[in-house]
Amino acid sequence: MMSANTKDLRNVVLLGHSDSGKTTLIETMLYEGGAIKRRGSVQGQNTVSDNTDLEHEKGKTIFSHQMFVNWRGNKLNIIDTPGFDDFVGEVISSLKVADTALIVLNAANGVEVGTEIVWEYVEKYETPAIFVINQMDHAKADFEKTLEQAKERFGSKVVPIQYPFNSGANFNAIIDALRMVMYEFPANGGKPEKKPIPDSEIDRVNEMHNALVEIAAENEDGLMEKYFEEGYLSEEELAKGITIALAKQQFFPVFVTSGLKDMGSGRLMGFIDDIAPSPAERPARKLENGGEISYDPDDKTTIFIYKTSSEPQVGMVSYFKVLSGKLKPGDELINANNGETERISQLFIAEGKERIPVTELVAGDLGVTVKLKYGHSNNTLNTKGLDRKVRPMKFPESRIRKAISTDSASDMEKLVTALHKIEEEDPTLKVEQSAELRQTILHGQGQLHLDLVKQRLQKEFGVKMNFDNPRISYRETITGKADAGYRHKKQSGGSGQFGEIHMRVENFYEGMEDPTGVNIRQKEIEDLPWGGKLAFYWCIVGGAIDNRYIGAIKKGIMQQMKEGPLTGSHCQNIRVTVYDGKMHSVDSNDISFQLAASGAFKEAFHDAKPQLLEPIYSVEILCPDEDTGDVMGDLQTRRAIISGMDSEGHYQKILADVPLAEMHDYGSTLRSITGGRAKFTMKFSGYQLVPGNVQQELVKNYSQLEVV
Repeated sequence: MMSANTKDLRNVVLLGHSDSGKTTLIETMLYEGGAIKRRGSVQGQNTVSDNTDLEHEKGKTIFSHQMFVNWRGNKLNIIDTPGFDDFVGEVISSLKVADTALIVLNAANGVEVGTEIVWEYVEKYETPAIFVINQMDHAKADFEKTLEQAKERFGSKVVPIQYPFNSGANFNAIIDALRMVMYEFPANGGKPEKKPIPDSEIDRVNEMHNALVEIAAENEDGLMEKYFEEGYLSEEELAKGITIALAKQQFFPVFVTSGLKDMGSGRLMGFIDDIAPSPAERPARKLENGGEISYDPDDKTTIFIYKTSSEPQVGMVSYFKVLSGKLKPGDELINANNGETERISQLFIAEGKERIPVTELVAGDLGVTVKLKYGHSNNTLNTKGLDRKVRPMKFPESRIRKAISTDSASDMEKLVTALHKIEEEDPTLKVEQSAELRQTILHGQGQLHLDLVKQRLQKEFGVKMNFDNPRISYRETITGKADAGYRHKKQSGGSGQFGEIHMRVENFYEGMEDPTGVNIRQKEIEDLPWGGKLAFYWCIVGGAIDNRYIGAIKKGIMQQMKEGPLTGSHCQNIRVTVYDGKMHSVDSNDISFQLAASGAFKEAFHDAKPQLLEPIYSVEILCPDEDTGDVMGDLQTRRAIISGMDSEGHYQKILADVPLAEMHDYGSTLRSITGGRAKFTMKFSGYQLVPGNVQQELVKNYSQLEVV
């Protein structure tokens, strides 16, 4: 099977909040185009898109799925994406290779938080977008309210091309202002009958048509004059102008559908076919080195892998877009990210879980191959001799972290190996072996995200995993000043151990003056691996301690700072002045002064008003107006400090600084409070002092652990 020509391709990604009906709409589009003979359903677990056991079990789209349908001579590549923000990585990777986004809105619920999330990435990738108000047959469908919300949130470029003549349970007719016609559908949906626009709707439709003429006229000379002369322009006459406008994101047309009843999907596909840009009409893609690459089938071959997944009995499956040239089975390409050579042994196009062999794919097309040895997501592969590397996809920071363990130590290695395989498929998942916390930490986008990873581990790899709240990376410092002396002496026959040190410790800050009353012989300001600084002053005079022991003394201080006296957490921003001591001509050695320095530091630290610091995160929450009070109330229970509020459409944006220790399970709580209609992001801000009562409890718990 041969691929379509570049100009005959349309790469479309469906985006939207969960339950907007994306999967059902795609099933109808595939049916309308003849790709399938019978429509499946999400409830029946037989759709082309949601085809994994996990998706059948959850009744939701979890992974992105690549499909295609031939429509009037063009090939429409369609990617379905999840609606939960826990799986935003699938959205980002799909948008990277799409040329048009279909943003599906639930007519009963309007613009939801999932829509807000995907819009950010549509804007980031400058993707032409079409809004589809779906489920117009829903009893609570409200076209006007949904359109108003879309305009309010996404701006005046949101322009309706259609509206329902009636909606709700009796929905069966759509008025189209581009073609100036009414489509009336049979009771069971399917092919509509074209009818004149009712007199009652003429004024509204003319106003909508005029708006489209103005948009088209901005990009096509002579249209406005012709419209004034003839009073009407056909879709063909408007096509060139609105094609340019859509491609340049100058307007975002709005269509209405009922995916469930097969009403409006054919007209939507016709618009995509006629108006949506082909890859050939998209701007050249920027490369990492500052160059550009166009979708030229006559150029040398470059492909970009946007997604990988692992399948039993198959191994690694790689989904990619051909950015230039042509790709055939047997071609050898060089991976620009690691320099390795890959042979494309097999070439497919995907129809959900089915893979159809092809003999060639041209620039702009989406394809699949299997068993690449070195190819991963975000990799660019080129014909030998080319120096091209696509700018990598960037994924959001994790919003949830869990410590993981197994029932037996022998299973831990197997668990980590399996997790790294899933991590390779899912760039929003991160496995961290934390030496500081002495835990293995799993970072993800939400509890649902991690729960599904846990489920996959058990089903696909036979490994069970336990979740627990991870320890917190506290920091210890001092707010006062103290002196201490410590003598280490040990005699056990033969040469013994002896070292005595006197030191002063105090809080360090940038620009502070050097200590007084001492003779400074050596000064070092050291950046600590875990953040903060150690200022070390060597002020020994008269040979009380040889300079050769400086390294050992610093090592002793660092060891105590690495496992602080209060809670075993790292210490930071401390100045240590070593000003006196004693040594023995026979018994003194490195270990003696290392232990003496550690003991002196610990004693002085406890007397210098020690203070615990905790990591603070800047949290941004977007929630519906009506849930703002409950969200604010919950934040107050988490010791949050509200730093700002702002309105975004019918949502409120709340900015807060929250201790990481209080963010456990926040995603689940926020979903519960708002019914899944809110989103949040969090980013490390810095360290702040822990309240006194919290510090007392933490120190008490640590001292009890030491006793045990």
